[in-house]
Amino acid sequence: MPEKFSSDKDDYRELDPISSLLSELSDPEEEEEEFRSDFFKGLEGRRRKAAFTLMLIWGIVIALHLLSWGYWLILSFTGLLVVQALRLVSIKPEAPPTPLSNQDLANAATVSLLVAAKNEAAVIARLVTMLCTLDYPQDKYEVWIINDHSTDQTPIILDKLAQEYPQLRILHRGAGASGGKSGALNQALQMSTGDIIGVFDADATVSKDLLRQIVPMFNQKNMGAVQMRKAIANAGENFWTRGQMAEMALDSYFQQQRIALGGIGELRGNGQFVRRRALNSCGGWNEQTITDDLDLTIRLHLDNWKIGFLNVPAVGEEGVTSFKALWHQRNRWAEGGYQRYLDYWRFIISNRMGWAKTIDLLSFMLIQYILPTAVIPDTVMVIAYHRFPVLSPLSGLMFGLPIWSMFMGLRRTQNKKLNFTTFLQMCNQTARGMIYMTHWLLVMTFTTARMSVRPKRLKWVKTVHQGSTEESLKLG
Repeated sequence: MPEKFSSDKDDYRELDPISSLLSELSDPEEEEEEFRSDFFKGLEGRRRKAAFTLMLIWGIVIALHLLSWGYWLILSFTGLLVVQALRLVSIKPEAPPTPLSNQDLANAATVSLLVAAKNEAAVIARLVTMLCTLDYPQDKYEVWIINDHSTDQTPIILDKLAQEYPQLRILHRGAGASGGKSGALNQALQMSTGDIIGVFDADATVSKDLLRQIVPMFNQKNMGAVQMRKAIANAGENFWTRGQMAEMALDSYFQQQRIALGGIGELRGNGQFVRRRALNSCGGWNEQTITDDLDLTIRLHLDNWKIGFLNVPAVGEEGVTSFKALWHQRNRWAEGGYQRYLDYWRFIISNRMGWAKTIDLLSFMLIQYILPTAVIPDTVMVIAYHRFPVLSPLSGLMFGLPIWSMFMGLRRTQNKKLNFTTFLQMCNQTARGMIYMTHWLLVMTFTTARMSVRPKRLKWVKTVHQGSTEESLKLG
């Protein structure tokens, strides 16, 4: 395992981006040995790699404007992406396996459910009660709550609950414990016994049958992890929570379609289940990243594991209720997602995952991270030289694909009969959701630029949970 935290001194040295990238190149035998011995090498120099990537993006966009055939090159490239997008939206998603019957439970896999909690007095009792009363044999699953030096009533509440539920285990971490959420999960992992490891956030709400639905998905030998669909429990509160509801519907649609196409399934932290053997082969949770779920996603795929997706039942969670909270949360998500490309780029481009996953991953990296950043130099050239936006074909795809996918995601998650009224409702939700989603353009642009100057410090940044009383979405 790596050191708990790195001071990241390398990130603040004199900028030398090319040597930073070249230093990671090695011959195949050494690369394989490194890959197996320590997944977490190659994390150094994130700032330099981010700066180099930013300069490269600007340079390419400016060059495309100056070249007479630059627009036609982008138009041709967009055509290839359109073919990939049509394949994506036309494929039928994988059907979920049959839930475990009462007879199946006798030979069912053992499960350990882990929750890292820090100052979660408002919601932790509700979650513990839900997890300890699941429709699954008590001798086949355990619940681990890691109290990471909470300063509120969380430890007192947990100690009382431990007397009530025999399968509940409490791990108290002191002030000196390091590694943040990843460190807490790694510590509990060593003490847990389940073949399958489930991870939840403290504000999660779950249905009683979730283990009966999840466990059969691991019957596939190459299934390394499964992500549950996320639902926003307080979706009706305001514009921001309604936007997050549409965003989760969009994400669930993309997840199902990408997996069906042989692409990348992704973990989302809350409601993720990982096969212990797969987790151990990847070295556990990375304590040197700010988004452990996105980092683990890449390492599982690089190790040739599959990540599945369960649409029903969903795991509920509180959506943030203000733009300020959304901005901070999404900046952390964006940086964590970007970090994984900087950390594992040479494993990705070596096609270790296979062509289907590599093409899928690079396509979404382009749409999610590269294009929002490239819009800035494109706009500068348009204003300075009165040119037509060279990236307009890609920009059209960047907006067109999510519109269709959000509508289809809302239709699937709400599971309503499509008539004229529901069609108009979903169109309204899609339009509002797309307006909400424009914040990602600002987030991605700001994050990729800031990472070139100063990455976020490695620490556990958690969302404050208040405890939602609204049940606006069905979880089953």
